[in-house]
Amino acid sequence: MIVLGKRQILYVVKKVDFGVYLAEKSAVGLEEPEEKVLLPKKQVPENILMGDELEVFIYRDSMDRLIATVQEVLIEREQTAVLNVADTSRIGAFLDWGLEKDLLLPFKEQTMPVKKGDQCLVALYEDKSHRLCATMKVYPYLHVQSPYGLNDTVKGRVYEISKRFGVFVAVDDQYSALIPAKEAQGNYRVNDILELRVTQVKEDGKLNVSARKKAYVQLEEDAHMVLEKMEAAGGVLFLDDKSDPALIQKSLGISKAAFKRAAGHLKKEGKISLEPGKIVIKKTK
Repeated sequence: MIVLGKRQILYVVKKVDFGVYLAEKSAVGLEEPEEKVLLPKKQVPENILMGDELEVFIYRDSMDRLIATVQEVLIEREQTAVLNVADTSRIGAFLDWGLEKDLLLPFKEQTMPVKKGDQCLVALYEDKSHRLCATMKVYPYLHVQSPYGLNDTVKGRVYEISKRFGVFVAVDDQYSALIPAKEAQGNYRVNDILELRVTQVKEDGKLNVSARKKAYVQLEEDAHMVLEKMEAAGGVLFLDDKSDPALIQKSLGISKAAFKRAAGHLKKEGKISLEPGKIVIKKTK
């Protein structure tokens, strides 16, 4: 069976002036194979013979006809890859996937607007009209058996953000991972590349990850960040343990709980004092 969107081994079953027709091995020797696909003349290797095998990729040309190519493509059907945006139009974006005809990324398949020159993580699928298209909604196409374990450090790309579930991440652009909503305290954007820590490997192989490090390391980093913010603000931050969590998140990029831990740590070290409605750097004598 000739499969749209896949690389496969096919065999020369017919020669014509404008190329060669390819089919499965079982069709070699048949006068008129039931299923065959054209490889255009400009891509036909020299001295090709009837019955010779070729590895080709199958897609549709500008006339929506099945066509074969020996060119290297950057993505195959139901795979994920990071592709460059070659152009945009009123129907979506067009991605460079290694072929003369760019790949359509429809507006409805975008999880954020993209523009020419951007990079985006996409999967390749066949739409209802039997055309190959790209989607940024890659969740169903990501692998669930990664080589990573608890507390491993990984790199992941944000591909979708949900207020209910959290931040969806593709580790190494191919493995399924999630920053749960309760852990997603930063300001995340689609296509951000993050360094993350694996906090759970689920039974189905999917990962839960966190942008925060182990508690004692994170506490030191948060405390240092709060102190730097205070110094930049003239020694005072108008935040305390009664401040609105959203205000703390907006001002510092951490949760209220993390802020309280950092402030308590700085107070214990004698670096700040806690006053109603604010924290103040202690002046050294």
